[in-house]
Amino acid sequence: SMPTEILLKIFSYLDAVSLLSVGCVNEHFYDLANDNGIWLKIYSRCFQPKRTIWQMKSEQTEAVPLGCAALHDKKPGYWKKEYILKQTAAVKTRVMRLVKPLDPYTGLPFKNKEAMKVSGLSWIIVLTDKNGKEHVIEKANLSFKDTSVTILWYSIDWPCLDVVSTLKLFGVTPLLLDQSRSPNKNRPRRRSLIAEYHLANLTERSVAVGADKLVQLFILNPGLLVGVWK
Repeated sequence: SMPTEILLKIFSYLDAVSLLSVGCVNEHFYDLANDNGIWLKIYSRCFQPKRTIWQMKSEQTEAVPLGCAALHDKKPGYWKKEYILKQTAAVKTRVMRLVKPLDPYTGLPFKNKEAMKVSGLSWIIVLTDKNGKEHVIEKANLSFKDTSVTILWYSIDWPCLDVVSTLKLFGVTPLLLDQSRSPNKNRPRRRSLIAEYHLANLTERSVAVGADKLVQLFILNPGLLVGVWK
């Protein structure tokens, strides 16, 4: 019920990550969080663009103040998109700089850990039950080796295998990286599907590769080992 002007004033105090999160609340907030005036200030503080934009009129050159031309001639969300594109490009540049040096013994980049930290890369498991509900399992622990990364998930709240239909492994990166804050699953993120496994009726249609009185082990390609215990 607040007037639009008041909401825009409140939004103007938010940082870029918070502004993106607020835009996910509803359609009205999304439109307000796309305001070019707010995003132009954020963009200007970060990238310090030129103070004037040159436009040609007839045979003369006229200097147009950035505040006027950049706001009225652009579609809503233009400066948000520009800010995200430049921030993403800056992160990619830093990552590529880190993975360029190679270990003379393995021939692989030896600064993978630093590169992953800079990119904000993490991994999640998404279990989908037969009713279509998703259960997101965030990464719990990482172990870095010279040639690999081991990811360990553990929880006592995983749904029963009998109701699970698929398991998906995703790589996840933040839409905008904020080095001053710890990672937060509620912030806008990009998902990249790495592998998908169909687990419906797993125990009936698959042969156990190992078993004892309490545990049965099933293997699904590529590289998924499922343990079912009583």
